[in-house]
Amino acid sequence: MAEKQGMTIEYLLEQFYSDLIMVKRDSEKTADTYKISAEEFLKWLVSQRIKLKSVNVQNLMYYLLQRKTDGCSEITLAKDISGLRALGDYLVRKDLWEENYALLLDRPKASRNLPKVLSIDEVDKLLSCIDTTKALGIRDAALFELIYSCGLRISEACTLKISNVHMNERIILVHGKGDKERLIPFGEKAAQKLTDYLTNVRPNLVKGKNVSEIFVNYQGKAISRKGVWKKFQELEKLSGVDAKVHTLRHSFATHLLAGGADLRSVQELLGHSDLSTTTIYTHVTNEQLEKAHEKYFKIDNNNE
Repeated sequence: MAEKQGMTIEYLLEQFYSDLIMVKRDSEKTADTYKISAEEFLKWLVSQRIKLKSVNVQNLMYYLLQRKTDGCSEITLAKDISGLRALGDYLVRKDLWEENYALLLDRPKASRNLPKVLSIDEVDKLLSCIDTTKALGIRDAALFELIYSCGLRISEACTLKISNVHMNERIILVHGKGDKERLIPFGEKAAQKLTDYLTNVRPNLVKGKNVSEIFVNYQGKAISRKGVWKKFQELEKLSGVDAKVHTLRHSFATHLLAGGADLRSVQELLGHSDLSTTTIYTHVTNEQLEKAHEKYFKIDNNNE
């Protein structure tokens, strides 16, 4: 398949994956996804007896058509195209392709479900169920308030370093996807809950150990994503509010836009590399406005 002597699919995928992590600085999740897409494509080339250096746009189109015929969804095809573009970039840099033919492929316009968003009252109801008479409850109050107040991903909250939390300025430095950094301000409520946790709870949990992460479990170790999910599921049951941890991030973005924040600012706060990813929240707020209009003006319309 590959013209370089001794190059197998396994070797090429290994080198491609390493390049994504070390050179392109992609996250492991993204690299894993691209590697899977690349592997499917390379195996198809073998089955069709097509040499890697002979690939053209038509081959790529036939491959995607086959994937669609096999029942792949539009979302999967979109991921495949992203993976093929990343593979093409790598192959061009390694002189295995003259140009990145995958860039000529159009991503399918997959139907996109609007993210679930909580009202401010629902967020308050959810967070008010935390038992702050207990030490871990004080930690949970600080944790989930910060996730909502800053629109954090679960992984970002779990890996947040205590050295990157600046209480006086009320700013945190977050390491997001692709190791990209961003500064996010937090409000008075989050500041109060963080202060309570850092002063009265965290020292007793870490017991003098040098732990860099701000949020720790009962053993004094950095809290895990699984631990955060489990705690949130308990709150969900207690409050009766149907949500996931990531719903707090969606709610953060939607509430900012509904309050008049501009789209670019919200993009920066969320750490989105593409503005189009952020624009989905404008559709959420528009839908909310339509529902509100229907609710409050329906009676008037009926009385005309």
